[in-house]
Amino acid sequence: MKTDFKKTMKEFYQPKSKEFHLVDVPEMSFLMIDGRGDPGSAPEYIQALETLYPVAYKAKFLSKTQLQKDYVVPPLEGLWWAEDMSNYTENYDRSNWLWTMMIMQPEWVTAALIDEAKAAAAKKCSQENLDKIRFERFHDGQSLQCLHVGSYADEAPTLARLHNEIMPERRFEFNGKHHEIYLSDPRRVAPEKLKTVLRQPVKKGT
Repeated sequence: MKTDFKKTMKEFYQPKSKEFHLVDVPEMSFLMIDGRGDPGSAPEYIQALETLYPVAYKAKFLSKTQLQKDYVVPPLEGLWWAEDMSNYTENYDRSNWLWTMMIMQPEWVTAALIDEAKAAAAKKCSQENLDKIRFERFHDGQSLQCLHVGSYADEAPTLARLHNEIMPERRFEFNGKHHEIYLSDPRRVAPEKLKTVLRQPVKKGT
């Protein structure tokens, strides 16, 4: 049987609500790579994805052949922020965005298996970029999330409403970086039909 985490963890990977609702996201393991710049044009972003995906697929192959545990590679995720957050929600200055792109890994995948996957991916990826990938635990915890349908450029008003209306009304404060999960392939899906999970870790304010 091939595990599909979008189905087994549907609450976190396939929310139905287009309105923000509260979830408690468990700690998970991720392949992660950091960078800066416009995701639509920055070479660093393109190189990050061209390195992250080969390692993720090599890990899946090794899991299947060595551990007899097959799974669907989970969707791409990203943590996004800026030194001046107005560049993210108001001015929308993508050149100043900071990001961590990541792909979740099953609980049975070990650091040793990831090292083996990175070594196998060296045939396609530069060692410099492979060295930027890390394998870490990450925990969103209590978060407000919704399903956004539409282009990435249309997210800003939704996030501004979250930050300026919903969080103050519910007395929530920021407790982590803005988190997105990309359920659609932008190469194959029209911008207005893209599905993205928008998630913001929060804590109760005073």
